[in-house]
Amino acid sequence: MASTEAAASGRAAGEGLFIGGAWVPPADGGRFTTVNPASGEKLFDVAEAGVADVDRAVAAAREAFENPKWSRMDAADRGTLLWRVADAIEARAGELARLETMDNGKPIREAQIDIAMTVDTFRYFAGWCTKMGGDTIPVRGNVLNYTLREPLGVVACIVPWNFPLLMACYKIAPALACGNTVIVKPAEQTPLTILELAAIMQQVGVPAGVFNVLPGKGSVVGMALVRHPDVDKIAFTGSTEVGKTIMREAAETLKKVSLELGGKSPNIVLADADLDAAARGAFSAIFYNNGQCCTAGSRLLIADSVREEVLAKVVDRAKKMTPGDPLDPKTRMSPVISKAQLDSVLGYIEKGKAEGASLLTGGARVEGNNGFWIQPTVFDQVGIDYTIAQEEIFGPVLAAIPFTDEEEVIALANKSIYGLAAAVWTNDVKKAHRIARSLQAGTVWINTYHPLDPASPFGGYKQSGHGTDLGRHALDLYTQVKSVWVDLN
Repeated sequence: MASTEAAASGRAAGEGLFIGGAWVPPADGGRFTTVNPASGEKLFDVAEAGVADVDRAVAAAREAFENPKWSRMDAADRGTLLWRVADAIEARAGELARLETMDNGKPIREAQIDIAMTVDTFRYFAGWCTKMGGDTIPVRGNVLNYTLREPLGVVACIVPWNFPLLMACYKIAPALACGNTVIVKPAEQTPLTILELAAIMQQVGVPAGVFNVLPGKGSVVGMALVRHPDVDKIAFTGSTEVGKTIMREAAETLKKVSLELGGKSPNIVLADADLDAAARGAFSAIFYNNGQCCTAGSRLLIADSVREEVLAKVVDRAKKMTPGDPLDPKTRMSPVISKAQLDSVLGYIEKGKAEGASLLTGGARVEGNNGFWIQPTVFDQVGIDYTIAQEEIFGPVLAAIPFTDEEEVIALANKSIYGLAAAVWTNDVKKAHRIARSLQAGTVWINTYHPLDPASPFGGYKQSGHGTDLGRHALDLYTQVKSVWVDLN
């Protein structure tokens, strides 16, 4: 282990797989190593699930779903249970944030925000447990027709490494609120906080088998869950290419699938914007979590008349970012998740140079340490068809694209296979609403960037996926509607 602090924080990492309410060894005894991205040092050896373990977990989740202890639990009691999960997470917030920082590399300040939002997410969906009713429908004849909203069954959540616990709980909380049982396949790079969540579920009395965790490879564990005939639903967050594979594989059993996928979000700065605020927003939009956000504002579309002024402000901020201990509350810059991701991002930077973009700052690995650090990078004069303007980089690389008028910027913003998020910076309220309506994106921010709330829906257009995490709309992903007819004659 890398440190005694890691050992103290990650108690659950050494316990095994979490199946049927108990910690169990993997069937084949396999283990894999997690690494601290900031230092390149080993954190833990984690139990690695295989196909046989998927079968065990699905059987446990199915048994729990059919057990009256869960299936007949009063909605109010289920809500109370989820609220207790939130309380337990909150009680361990500092410890979980430190573990998230060590496992993912993000600054502790950002990890603390993630944990606080995780607590809010459980509390929000705990409140829905007693509010998911059906309808009575005035059909023809002397008939009573009503609907029931029922859980799907066994839900498998396959979740990413950029917001390990938070993104998982975007799916776990509504799935449990609706009465499903859950199996989580965390990203192999960042399994630690989800394993701790399993310990919390056990601690607060979630019935055995209702919540299960299977660390392991996506190509093995993830695909086994997707193909398993007794899994009723796949909830996935990750790359568009993997999402397409999941859809193809899930078609064999016609299981329900929701996908929150990639993005190449346009961040639009009009000439009449508050340029200081827009520059701060543009900086945060791309460099928060080191650009490892599906909503990252990686395409900065700037009115040509203010382009140089805005970019000068962004570049000045980028140059001041320096690596630091992610556990130091003053640190704002983080590493990318792995050596493979570092190499991928550096490859995109080289493509940007080769295709003719103007490099204003950054563009190289940070030397002098063993972690996976990349200099904050800003390109100007990027053509809309350049690789760095079209493909999701998932790193600290900003592509600035000039425009001259409103019609042009809408066309540029929408020229993408993605449609997850977008932003508009302007002091003209009519322009703001007009452009927001024209953008092909599931979330549009005006004069801000990145706020999310458990009560507000979050999902994408086009190849950014389908289905909506968060808000009341998320309940539709984890329930099915039954129509009941009663002849009153």
